Amino acid sequence: MRADARRNYERIVASAQEAFAEHGPDAPLEEIARRTGVGIGTLYRHFPSREVLIEAVYRSSIERLSESAHELLETHSPAEALEQWLRVQVRWVMENRSLAITLKAGMDKDSPTFTLCKGLITDAASALLVAAQDAGDIRADIEPRDLLRFGHGIGVACETTPEAAERMLAVTFDGLRTSAG
Repeated sequence: MRADARRNYERIVASAQEAFAEHGPDAPLEEIARRTGVGIGTLYRHFPSREVLIEAVYRSSIERLSESAHELLETHSPAEALEQWLRVQVRWVMENRSLAITLKAGMDKDSPTFTLCKGLITDAASALLVAAQDAGDIRADIEPRDLLRFGHGIGVACETTPEAAERMLAVTFDGLRTSAG
């Protein structure tokens, strides 16, 4: 992809993320094009349908969420990285759940995007968990999918009461820690 086309692609995805967060997955495509500063034809050249755009936004969002796990591991202790990332994951769930539901409802569980996103997020959780377990901070019987379930569960439970999320996370962290951690 040419550099200018790549920039347009990335700007459209970023604008769509904002529009979907504000208006849900039915946000007008014309509004997304306007926010991006491109014509509707440019948007459709990159994304021939709403579903393709939603999928790109979801994939980009999961890629960022995954990357944040690895960045946190480089700058924090394993336990702190895991805790910070779980907070990021809960916030992500609260902000992106309607988009994720829309995408998953229309996506084949064997599709390349679904498989990629599932792998990225599981790998991120695994990297955090293994590091924290190796450091002796997190219980050995916890699995990467457990972290994802905790984050998802708290995010869904606190969607309408976000002020409760930190309290629920604190209880979760207490349950994840070893007695030494």
